[in-house]
Amino acid sequence: MELLSLQFVLLLVAALAAYYALGRTKPEAQWYVLLAASLAFYVFAGSWQTLLLLLLTSADIWAGGLWLARLDSEAKTARKATKDRAERKALKERYHQKRWHAFWIALALPLVILGFFKYLNVLLFNFGATDSPTSLGILLPLGISFYTFQCIGYLIDAYNAKYAPEQNYLRFLLFASWFPQIIQGPIGRYDQLSGQLFASRSADVHGMRKGLLRLGYGLFKKLAIANVLAHNVSMVFGNVTPGIPGSVVLYGVLVYSIQMYADFSGGIDIVEGVSELFGVQMAQNFRQPYFSVSLADFWRRWHMSLGSWMRDYIFYPIALTKPMQSFGKWAKAKLGTHAGRTLPACVANILVFLLVGVWHGADWHYVGWGLYNGVIVAVSDLLAPAFRSLKERLRIADDATWFRVFAVVRTFCVVNVGRYFDCVKSLSDSFTCIHATLFNLAPVPFRQALALAGIEGAEMFGISRIALVACVVIAVVSWHAEKGTDVRERVLSWHPVARCCLYLGMAALVLYAFDFTTNGGGGFLYANF
Repeated sequence: MELLSLQFVLLLVAALAAYYALGRTKPEAQWYVLLAASLAFYVFAGSWQTLLLLLLTSADIWAGGLWLARLDSEAKTARKATKDRAERKALKERYHQKRWHAFWIALALPLVILGFFKYLNVLLFNFGATDSPTSLGILLPLGISFYTFQCIGYLIDAYNAKYAPEQNYLRFLLFASWFPQIIQGPIGRYDQLSGQLFASRSADVHGMRKGLLRLGYGLFKKLAIANVLAHNVSMVFGNVTPGIPGSVVLYGVLVYSIQMYADFSGGIDIVEGVSELFGVQMAQNFRQPYFSVSLADFWRRWHMSLGSWMRDYIFYPIALTKPMQSFGKWAKAKLGTHAGRTLPACVANILVFLLVGVWHGADWHYVGWGLYNGVIVAVSDLLAPAFRSLKERLRIADDATWFRVFAVVRTFCVVNVGRYFDCVKSLSDSFTCIHATLFNLAPVPFRQALALAGIEGAEMFGISRIALVACVVIAVVSWHAEKGTDVRERVLSWHPVARCCLYLGMAALVLYAFDFTTNGGGGFLYANF
């Protein structure tokens, strides 16, 4: 079962009918419908074996949170029972150690499960213990990266006593398995999502219309752009050779950038729209990333939930460690105040992006992708005073329109250099493509080069026409959203005839796109992570 399948539609309709019907008779039990739908989706989209892994991870983390809470309660009771200051201090240290050990014991199982299924085969291959990165036949369980990170975030919050842990395992299981987010994300936080999942509600017609509109917009992105462009991307990067023309590589990178945007943001719109049909607002995960003015700004807008997860649970813990604090003091004394304040964050950023790269996959080209982005962000932060000084000397105003356009274009180019490490199958292919772009840009006419890559002229024309029209629609919507317009509210306020014309036009473009879609266009790219 996939998000674009008839089975998913039937499950969604049945879950909605049961959810709101139960809301009329027994609203306090509505969340059981959400749990049943989530488990059913996971079984039919994955298997009973993958469901077992989800149950193991969620049960382990849920029990770990209760264990930490029990230790907190015992520590408070023990400290109240003694008046001796030294003994109270010893008790505090003793229970701190117990909590630390409990945290890592609970964390071990999900990390081992994730490591086994996602990284073991690749690591063995790199050490020469297997013949290929897939020789063991280990399949990546559905959504394992998303629900594992979501559960780990909950455990860290429980360790930091951010909120009281959930006492009911089934309620926690719903949080971990909420079916709209299991394939695409976003990575939810318990304190932000749980209250909505367990709330009693009746059908909100206007809210459901907005949810359907967002769902339809996501389908439009996926079907009219991402699926259409998938074939061309695979033809360019499916078999990279040393003689590949750089012009074809540039074309492939640009097309991949558009495909990735439409695929991921379209998938997010679909799952957010589905969730809104039940009245559940998940975390924002996308905010017009191609309007970004820097690479750091781009990553604050793209996959926002992963970025905030890394910031809160990896970046700050690294940057605020005692070794990093000492490093910052040393850098301040030797290199100045700015370096002392920035260098620890630079190191933490590189480590975070390296981890994000490995999160995407256990391949060296993802390591290259992470290092590229981390180094660019770190160097940008380190050289920020020099950039500000240069702008002042050139008398460039921060709010100058031309400079913002320049910054957006510059950022788009920087992001697409990183795509060289993302859209290929190996690190060596990445460097082959970079070399071709720099030193072998156009040895043959471009159309002939595309034909050699398996992309014919007629096919190229049809795909380009569809993608161009669809991209114009998305650009207009993104432009208004960037200015703060609630586009869905605006569309729903239109005259019904105007809305009908819009919907029919987009549907016609999607139907036309099927003529240029091979193998159904494939699943969502982020489902592979």
